[in-house]
Amino acid sequence: MEFEFATATRIVFGPGSARRLPELATGFGRRVLVVTGRRADRHHDLLNALQAAGLELTGFPIAGEPTTEEAEAGAALARDAGAELVLGLGGGSVIDAGKAIAALAHQPAGLFDYLEVVGHGRPLDGRPLPFLAVPTTAGTGAEVTRNAVLASPAHHLKASLRHAWMLPDLALVDPELALGCPPGVTAASGMDALTQCLEAFVSCRAQPLTDALCREGIRRAAGALERAVARGDNLDARSDLALAALFSGLALANAGLGAVHGFAAPLGGRHRAPHGAVCAALLAPVWEANLEAVRAAGHTATLARFTEAARLLTGDPGAEPEAGTRFLSDLTRRLRIPGLASHGLVEADFPEVARLAAGASSMKGNPLPLCQSTLETILRRAL
Repeated sequence: MEFEFATATRIVFGPGSARRLPELATGFGRRVLVVTGRRADRHHDLLNALQAAGLELTGFPIAGEPTTEEAEAGAALARDAGAELVLGLGGGSVIDAGKAIAALAHQPAGLFDYLEVVGHGRPLDGRPLPFLAVPTTAGTGAEVTRNAVLASPAHHLKASLRHAWMLPDLALVDPELALGCPPGVTAASGMDALTQCLEAFVSCRAQPLTDALCREGIRRAAGALERAVARGDNLDARSDLALAALFSGLALANAGLGAVHGFAAPLGGRHRAPHGAVCAALLAPVWEANLEAVRAAGHTATLARFTEAARLLTGDPGAEPEAGTRFLSDLTRRLRIPGLASHGLVEADFPEVARLAAGASSMKGNPLPLCQSTLETILRRAL
């Protein structure tokens, strides 16, 4: 048995832990580029505390999921401001933008020299600026992953900037920061965290450390998601989701993902659909198709993982693997997750989206390869 496991240099978790950010940040430098969502004023208390600690802040807000142009603009601003560190304070998109900006600020070449799929995919030449990740949603686990997903409008695709040096220097996860997260965002981001735990658990690259994280993440996400959506101020539910998201990021960074995220890249790039919403709509159809393929192929070891996942999801120690599919379908309906048609997908798009998904890097972790017709069937079920 051989495996590797890498993650952020330091993880700080707990309700109220954001109050420690000023003392933790001062160890990395004084001039800080702060990446936030479009409304930085949501975090005015925390930003004021950073300034009171003597830090000089330069803001860089982004309106949605980060683009290649925004990453380049942010890196230029970091250089111009003489930033000594980058802070990502927001959801997964903000943290991905921060990781990319921190990385690009110290590179001699341009973004597309390093970007996967639509660029040359070269390794980084120089170490990034120190990067601190403070998530305000529970979903992507980007605070402990080594890549940043960027949309390339020119290519109508999303692609990753990826390197082990991009693992954050500090991941500070405070569930209290998500208390004001709207129900729809909570549902979509929470389903993304659940998806990542499930995909890493049945991944062909799964290993003992990621298995342990996935088991706990699946259990917590399945039990907390609806409670957090129904009562956004439920700190226990928020804490469980924050842990599930953290565990999902730790797992996917070391075991990979699968077909849900294989689809998410082309769908997000072509239709500018939010990542969490796309994953939420695809989870049950992909899980069903993978289970059918595993049964047909007679992969008993992988089938055992689907059985265990069903028991973790349902809390029923005697559940059969198909119970997992039913649980996910019912959860999607109860959370009122919109189908892919709501993001502009039509049947005429299926062949091209399926073709692009088959070539996505996330597909390398799927339990087994899925043919074109199966991929199109998944899209039809998720429509």
